Amino acid sequence: MSMKGRLASLFTYPVDPAEPRILRLTEPILIVGMGVDTSVRTVSRDAPALGKRLREFKAGYRIPHLKQPWAFAAVSKGFDERTGKFSYIMGDVVTRLEKLPPELTAFEIPPLTYAVFSVRPRNRFGWPIAIAATKQYAYTAWLPNSGYEAARIIDDFEYHDERSARRKRPRIDLYVAVKERSPGS
Repeated sequence: MSMKGRLASLFTYPVDPAEPRILRLTEPILIVGMGVDTSVRTVSRDAPALGKRLREFKAGYRIPHLKQPWAFAAVSKGFDERTGKFSYIMGDVVTRLEKLPPELTAFEIPPLTYAVFSVRPRNRFGWPIAIAATKQYAYTAWLPNSGYEAARIIDDFEYHDERSARRKRPRIDLYVAVKERSPGS
């Protein structure tokens, strides 16, 4: 096992190679938060900085219409395979959208078909490694060998709920937007 692999095993469980659940969202998921343009090289720095900026803003502003029970989503969209750049939006799930201060953005996660992968870090420090490993598996191992291809409407989103806040066995779901593979591809 490489040094990188040994280090990763301290923070996350191996990605479960079982088939993901295929789920069709029937309604959009609404989120209110903040976004940043990032890349595969800088996301490990940009995402925590964005989270900090969002937490600081929310300390003085209450986001209206929060979903109960609580949920949070982080969306990756517009991935450019050539440059590795994409947009990353994180925010609280809400039940409806209204006029927001300019610091916040609203986003609708579209009702599409998603391959849903479980992400399980060993501890709270393992989230970035566990999410990156699951995304790598989903896009480089599972997707090419499945009957699906990337939907290219949004790339994916992480869905955090009460399970992600547990001290023991935390978990989130990674939703990868897919469509049935077209014949000949």
